[in-house]
Amino acid sequence: MTDNAIGIKLLDQIAQHTPTVTAAWVDAGFKQDVGVHGAVVGIDVQVVKRSDTKPGFVPVKKRWIVEQVYGTLMLHRRLVREYESKPASSVSRTLWASMANMVRRLTGTSTATWRNP
Repeated sequence: MTDNAIGIKLLDQIAQHTPTVTAAWVDAGFKQDVGVHGAVVGIDVQVVKRSDTKPGFVPVKKRWIVEQVYGTLMLHRRLVREYESKPASSVSRTLWASMANMVRRLTGTSTATWRNP
């Protein structure tokens, strides 16, 4: 599936299950169809573009949040590779990793990772 088809499907699911969501950020890979569909379901879709004026890596505030989340989830070895064959299993592993990160932040503790043996 293309990014746009997945984006439209995701917007439908969000509008159905979480009607309080009113805004979404997407990268420049999404076309105008996602923005139009977001308006139809009541979600303001904003494209967050990277900086073309500065060379090299330049963190963009809203995009950087997503990258940080992916980075912390990847610390859980099971999510580093595609071991799962069922989407429900992948979802449960992602939720497990997210909860582990949340507990770590709430308790102020750190967990041992491959970086800190």
